[in-house]
Amino acid sequence: MISVLVAGAVAMVVAAFGTAILTGWLSRHGIGQQIRVDGPERHAVKAGTPTMGGLAIISAALIGYFAAHIDLGTAISRAGLLVLLVAVGSGVIGFVDDLLKVRRRRSLGLSKKAKFSGQILVALVFAILAIAWAHVNTHLSFAGIGGASEVGIQLGRVGWSVWAVVVIVGTSNALNLTDGLDGLAAGSATFAFACLAFIGYWEFRHYPIYNVAPSLDLALVALAFAGACAGFLWWNAAPARIFMGDTGSIALGAALAAICFEMNLQLLLPILGGLYVVETLSVIIQVISFRVFGRRIFRMAPLHHHFELAGWPETTVIVRFWILSGMATVAGLAAFYADFLSVKSIK
Repeated sequence: MISVLVAGAVAMVVAAFGTAILTGWLSRHGIGQQIRVDGPERHAVKAGTPTMGGLAIISAALIGYFAAHIDLGTAISRAGLLVLLVAVGSGVIGFVDDLLKVRRRRSLGLSKKAKFSGQILVALVFAILAIAWAHVNTHLSFAGIGGASEVGIQLGRVGWSVWAVVVIVGTSNALNLTDGLDGLAAGSATFAFACLAFIGYWEFRHYPIYNVAPSLDLALVALAFAGACAGFLWWNAAPARIFMGDTGSIALGAALAAICFEMNLQLLLPILGGLYVVETLSVIIQVISFRVFGRRIFRMAPLHHHFELAGWPETTVIVRFWILSGMATVAGLAAFYADFLSVKSIK
């Protein structure tokens, strides 16, 4: 337990100080955010704000993770390393995208095809290594194996790999869509990762039920990311001094999904990440409605922009969406605990 807390604390401190240093360096070199021309008008003042803050988040999470393994008794697991690998790999894709936006001085970086292909490649590498190297369970699972809510479907190596790629890429892009207001993505991700840290520790304490050997190390990874997001949020909260950019949002989404797959929580992910699901659905609904019926359902998608254009102050949208994210986290924990009680009653 101490190692888990150390990971979170170290990551938070490193992120807080590291983000301040990174912000200064980016400002001195004129590396700033390019704002969408079709975005809300009030966002125009944010042009030039330092971006690529995800570098600080990923670095802090890595430092927190490895620092927590120094003479504290928790072994580095293959599952934990794979989560870090998928985060770094996705972060590289986001970094290239952010860098191209800065160099071109437009809000257009990598092409959709190149970006999507890169995400698929990273997710596929994760899936292959998770099965062949980390020996992950390939069942379709809600909150562990054996509960009353379990689906109990064996996907097999190929099926599980395809499923993992779809969910990781989808979650990565969903969190990216959510990163449109100061602190919205960082704050909601802090909730989600902290929740996974708790679940990971719970699975460790009840190993005979869940049978997830690296659960403690995965809890450590999750809290390292939670701490990194919280430390970054100190500077990213409205009015933001720095943005995480695609470097951060794509990496966080991929890491979130990867942890859920390693913990056998794939079907619990849409509940824990309920905010990301809603944001993504708002975009899908908007696109379908406009292309089929020629009209928009929302003033602008993703959903947070709709409320901005409806007259809500940005901070009001952010805080209320944080509340929604917190409620999703509570709902996820409740569902996970209900499954645990069903397992206990069966046994």
